[in-house]
Amino acid sequence: MEKFYLELPTIGRKNDALEYIEEFYEYGSEIHGKGSLDRILKKGKTYEEWLDNNLKLHYKSYALEKGLVPAYTYFLVRESDKKIVGMIDLRLGLNEYLRNFGGHIGYSIRPTERKKGYNKINLYLVLQEAKKYNLDKVLITCADSNEGSRKTILSLDGKYEKNTFNEPDNETMELYWIDVNKSLEKYKDIYEQYISKVKIK
Repeated sequence: MEKFYLELPTIGRKNDALEYIEEFYEYGSEIHGKGSLDRILKKGKTYEEWLDNNLKLHYKSYALEKGLVPAYTYFLVRESDKKIVGMIDLRLGLNEYLRNFGGHIGYSIRPTERKKGYNKINLYLVLQEAKKYNLDKVLITCADSNEGSRKTILSLDGKYEKNTFNEPDNETMELYWIDVNKSLEKYKDIYEQYISKVKIK
């Protein structure tokens, strides 16, 4: 049975992270939940610059200065081969945009590792992190056309709130709330068996 853990980005993961992003381009797939790494690279900036900004966003003063909220980005790592199979963002607050379109959490699984149930484990792991930061409930959104993301949200007991229309992206978003403690307790027997004992560094 494969096991997984979350890992904070480091300079040592540079090549792995760049290869992760490149796979999305290769498969023509949209990229979500990656701490804006792809956008930074498209602007001609480096992984090192992204990493520096990413780590600074852990601090409320820096995030607010940038008009953002404190946030953490994690790699989802498969224990057996140490491969990055997914990424996930955890935002510790909501501004107006996030309240209507982005939510507390954004995630992705690389195209060659999809349809294996990995994103459910990804979400379960980040709910454990949300609990550490005293988030009782988290908002997660998905495009109404994204059946895979909807299934992931529902698998951890997401409760539908409403739809919103994101005009710049021309897409309708579905908003769901997850009760962190209730979800972790309800699904621990399903997901804990896939959780590695490796601690976040």
